[in-house]
Amino acid sequence: MTRDDSPHRRILRRLRAAIPMCAIALAAMCWSAAPARADFRLCNNTSSRVGIALGYKDAEGWVTEGWWNVSSRSCETLLRGTLIARYYYIYALDYDRGGEWSGQAFMCSRDKEFTIRGTENCLARGFDRTGFFEVDTGEQRSWTVQLTEAGQQNPNGAPAGPLPGLPNAPHTTTPGAPGLPPPATLPGPKQ
Repeated sequence: MTRDDSPHRRILRRLRAAIPMCAIALAAMCWSAAPARADFRLCNNTSSRVGIALGYKDAEGWVTEGWWNVSSRSCETLLRGTLIARYYYIYALDYDRGGEWSGQAFMCSRDKEFTIRGTENCLARGFDRTGFFEVDTGEQRSWTVQLTEAGQQNPNGAPAGPLPGLPNAPHTTTPGAPGLPPPATLPGPKQ
């Protein structure tokens, strides 16, 4: 038996060969144990580019933010992390063909990029008063809004109807509905 064939050296060679495989297996276990991403996303399933504004309530009160520019047939993460509220509010503009996705939950916005705290006195504070449609996440940890064109089929195969997420669809969200401040705290009509 030569020195290179000793049982001790053979074990060391096998261990050296096994170390990279163990490292790969350990990395795979750590990666699969990572928590799933929980975000609020919007997918633009239309043939147009759209601009998105988002309203939500955080620990400090009501916030509206905009604009996310979402290309045709693509998705964008609007908020990262686990959702902290049940209700979120969306306003969207069709940049290519005109039109909007709106509702009766009035919040503040503006034409340029913005983050606005509060939904009261929008006009007096120099902002626009804009109708957002409500998204009920059912208290899920993550949610994706599917923005569709009028006449497009819903995932369940039914024809698209007057639902949030469709351009100019009538919406039933009223001030004071769950997740919105009471009517007395909302500003007057947009001028």
